[in-house]
Amino acid sequence: MDSAQLSGNVNYENDIQPTAQDPDAGSPYQGIRTAMSMNFGVFKEPRGLMRILQFIFSICAFASTTGFSSFVAITVACDKEEHEYRLEYSYPFRLDRVECKIANCSTNDSLHLFGDFSSDAQFFVATGVLSFLYCIGIAVVYIMFDAVYQNNGLLPLADFFLTVTLAVFWLSGSAAWANGLNGLKGTLHSISDSSQCKKICKVIKIGSFSELTISVIFGFLNFFLWASDLWFLYKETPWFKLKQSTGVNSAA
Repeated sequence: MDSAQLSGNVNYENDIQPTAQDPDAGSPYQGIRTAMSMNFGVFKEPRGLMRILQFIFSICAFASTTGFSSFVAITVACDKEEHEYRLEYSYPFRLDRVECKIANCSTNDSLHLFGDFSSDAQFFVATGVLSFLYCIGIAVVYIMFDAVYQNNGLLPLADFFLTVTLAVFWLSGSAAWANGLNGLKGTLHSISDSSQCKKICKVIKIGSFSELTISVIFGFLNFFLWASDLWFLYKETPWFKLKQSTGVNSAA
């Protein structure tokens, strides 16, 4: 009897032992982990795929502008001799700050370029950098917080309006930079007609502008990508979902 009682006591003690629990159960960290579950499948959707393309082409646009450098080769007839000078310029294209000293010439002591196209170029580059950073930020939201994005109507609206803003920036920035590039080309080709040359200068070679022309093409291509992405983002907003639910209810 004593052994039976002892056995019963042991079983009773085993029955009342508390079960192990998850230390994070019911804590706010569990909700955070749930919200931050990785979802790389979003890049198979149009909105995710478009962000990848925008990321790549925004880098191409501002890198082809900031990484550009070229030159103008000019001969100056002075003291019955011709001297060749090479004036190099690069981003941000403040040509009026590019000059070189002319040796053994009594007419001018320096030769410089004309024009300042920095505002157009810098606005274009700033648009590219902002787009690049935004693509990284919104991709993190898509991957880490897609559940919050789908259930919170404010995030899709913010994504939509920021994309509209950057699309406008790409259109205006590309148009401004295209106009600035035309002005830059015209200025460099008309150096020999400027007053500082006084018929003693002659442009013998101007570097290629092909890289800058490509940057303008990338700019307008970026506008197309950001503008076309608006339809896919609109489908994520409460406006579209409300319209869809209204249409279903009316059909029923």
